Amino acid sequence: MASNAGYDVVVDIDDDDGDLGHTDLADLEFHQSNYNQDQASGKIPQNSSGGFFSGGGGPSGSRSGDSGGKRYLWSLDFYASFFDVDTNEVVKRCMAALFPRTMFLDVLEGNPDLYGPFWITTTVVLILFLSSTIAQYFARMKDEPYTYDFGILSGAAGLMYGYTAFVPIALWGVLKWYGSESANLLECLCLYGYSNLIWVPVAIASSSPIAILNWIFAGIGFGVSALFLFRNLYPVVSATDAKTAQVLLIVVVALHAGLALAIKILFFHHSVAKGKKPALMF
Repeated sequence: MASNAGYDVVVDIDDDDGDLGHTDLADLEFHQSNYNQDQASGKIPQNSSGGFFSGGGGPSGSRSGDSGGKRYLWSLDFYASFFDVDTNEVVKRCMAALFPRTMFLDVLEGNPDLYGPFWITTTVVLILFLSSTIAQYFARMKDEPYTYDFGILSGAAGLMYGYTAFVPIALWGVLKWYGSESANLLECLCLYGYSNLIWVPVAIASSSPIAILNWIFAGIGFGVSALFLFRNLYPVVSATDAKTAQVLLIVVVALHAGLALAIKILFFHHSVAKGKKPALMF
């Protein structure tokens, strides 16, 4: 039985008697329980056996459940813990991504998520489509009637989802290949996902018809997000040898510069187009 004060009651029953009714109250042992706290937070209890595809965890295809069972890769329970965050945690992580005062991996507190990265990337895709459409509309409204191009939306989705998913997966694979035990796939995906947050205000500001301002905004977006990635990836990448770490960091920054150029040229290159719409490579 359990009380309402957050305690578990353990009853020691003698093997000879086997009678609970004659148990002395002195044999009762009280232990702290976190049952009420887990219910109040509404969060899935965390498994401390290891991270998602981490070097020191359990099998990569399953996670231990509350009852010791397995969560298979094709089951919804396997992915549920990756979205086990509340609004306050997501807001805290967004602020840490935009205004870093400490290491972002410390802010995660061992509980990286995919909820924030998914919705941040989705928001960037929609903002890129809307801002690019508005910018192109004002750039050509005196020349010809404007028709909406939903290819911009598919192009933004392909660029942002592809970069946010495949680059961290590739980085994690390379780190594991070189024997990094601290590399964690879920943390890499979470890190890249939250680094996309700066592109929301950059995309909104880049609807300006002034070309030099758009280049400045793209540079700010690249600088903030690249510094965020460099700062948090450096301790993980440094687990490899010095030459490999240096090459990996250069590749990470170069790929991020490619993302910034792609956003600027594909979606906000309207200032040089007079009556002609820039083609997207998607």
